[in-house]
Amino acid sequence: MILDKKIHMQENYYQTREAMTNYYYEQLNKEGQKAYYAMKEGLLNLQDEIQVPFLDKKSLSDIYFMIRMDCPEIFYTVTFSYKYYDNSSFVILCPVYLFDKGKIREHIQAMDARVKKLARQAEGMSEKEKELFVHDFIVRNVKYDKLKKEYSHEIIGALGNGVAVCEGIAKAVKILCDKLGIWCIIALSENNPDKGIKYRHAWNIVKIDGTYYHLDATFDNTLTKGEVIRYDYFNIGDKQAFRDHEPVIWRVPQCSDTDHFYYKEKKVSWTTLDEVRNRTKQAVKKNKELLFHWRGGYLTKEVFKELIAIFDEEGKAKGKQAYVAVNWPQAVLKVRFEEGAGEEQIEMEEANEGESE
Repeated sequence: MILDKKIHMQENYYQTREAMTNYYYEQLNKEGQKAYYAMKEGLLNLQDEIQVPFLDKKSLSDIYFMIRMDCPEIFYTVTFSYKYYDNSSFVILCPVYLFDKGKIREHIQAMDARVKKLARQAEGMSEKEKELFVHDFIVRNVKYDKLKKEYSHEIIGALGNGVAVCEGIAKAVKILCDKLGIWCIIALSENNPDKGIKYRHAWNIVKIDGTYYHLDATFDNTLTKGEVIRYDYFNIGDKQAFRDHEPVIWRVPQCSDTDHFYYKEKKVSWTTLDEVRNRTKQAVKKNKELLFHWRGGYLTKEVFKELIAIFDEEGKAKGKQAYVAVNWPQAVLKVRFEEGAGEEQIEMEEANEGESE
């Protein structure tokens, strides 16, 4: 019995170590990896000065950011200054810490305890159940921080204060997945002013049962209003994700599987108007909200009009009015029916409030 327990503990340890692979470190050349390693060790030891190979400012900034994506536990610095001497082969990097070092150590201890406590709640679950646990915890307990404080870009915002922007949420998802032995990285896309996208956006890619998926807890967080949690961005493929996500800045694994999208697995991904009508009748009769994914071809304006007509007809048959909210890029519709007559009310949902600077 004791031997079995030891073997189980070893399996958990190695599974966790595999999940914590330094993904972005592996994308760097040798000089970049040397700088990454030196920076990471220096930051973990709270050094005021870190000697790293001589690289240009952009490369140093990119590596500094990559470290904090690979290692969300380094939440106490977001920027740095540096100095160098003429003809030197290295630079001296000077981290700018968000708190004094005594406070940092207190926060590290608190964050470690918080992550361990949350992870214990998911012990014994399957990978998919653990992923769902992490997603639902974020959606229920973290509020998007419109003021965008510095700590809101870090796990201390999401897990310590319950407020975060997309970067902080993605880091919180990663550190919890790391602890639970789920392979997880942070994906980062650039802004696009031409489309009105002012800031970069961060989300996660997870590997569940050996397959890669996009997981955007921020977008689901911004869509969730009330008790019903949204899963519009839970285990989606590349084609779905990049309908409303900009291309990534740094390479990420290909996500080609679409068979395990949350709504499809829950059998609320419908392909025919007849099925929508039957489910609408049930929702009106039981006075329940209707939430589903349309998978019967592209959600064109013509198809949308047909869906609206169904909601309107079935609602009016019972003396009710339909209120429709639609996440157009992901073809997800939410419909509620209320007493009274009149024209249907339509809301175009925006799942991009979580864009981060």
